[in-house]
Amino acid sequence: MYQTIILITAGSIATIKLNRPEKLNALGSLMRDEILDVFRKIASDDQVRAVIVTGEGRGFSAGGDIEHLKHLRDNKDEEGFRSLLTQGRVIARTMRGLSKPIIAAVNGPCAGPGLSFALACDIRIASNLASFGPSFALIGLHPDWGGSWFLPNLLGTAKACELIFTGSMISADEAERIGLVNRMVQHEQLIPTVNDMAERMVKNPARVLRLAKESIYRSISSDMETAFARENEVQMECFYSDEFLERITAFLERRQSRSKG
Repeated sequence: MYQTIILITAGSIATIKLNRPEKLNALGSLMRDEILDVFRKIASDDQVRAVIVTGEGRGFSAGGDIEHLKHLRDNKDEEGFRSLLTQGRVIARTMRGLSKPIIAAVNGPCAGPGLSFALACDIRIASNLASFGPSFALIGLHPDWGGSWFLPNLLGTAKACELIFTGSMISADEAERIGLVNRMVQHEQLIPTVNDMAERMVKNPARVLRLAKESIYRSISSDMETAFARENEVQMECFYSDEFLERITAFLERRQSRSKG
């Protein structure tokens, strides 16, 4: 179905693999179109409850397709360049708006828009072989795919400035230390660790995951009282759900819940 990505669905978990290993999974125009298409398909598939994103080969994503960017600049193809920017923006928005958790399994180099793509995921687990960097400045560009918003919101302005201004790559160990990734694991444990996390998530009610994800990201731009009001509203929705009744009953009866979420 796709030329530059691989989609694997196993039970309630969909895995998207970026599949240009010879280019370290650089995000060319076709790949961007296919990423957006697959997320839109996943959004409408009620069977899929969680998403894993990773890279084929030894890299997660080296970022933009440098040869294609050079071609656009040589030809002063502003329309083509703006199209790339639009694709990145729409993908990041679609990922943050997806009602299902997205986990990045970062298996190798993760740079430029590849890093922004990982930051648009809800959770990032890194292989010890991974490295990270918003390397835009090194080729004379500004961060895109939301990188200039994701980084300061995740790390604070000072650390975001350091990484963006220098364009430096940092190790997985350093990425874990500063909170860029949730966890670093040995390379051979990366996929098992991420699969286990996704399996634990999909055992919980889809409604709860959707509402919680919405609330978490709304809280970034709201005050505490607004967050309280939102919590009360959605908690009442959960209160009247069949999942809540079944799960709390099972807990009190000391049995396994029959709810599938």
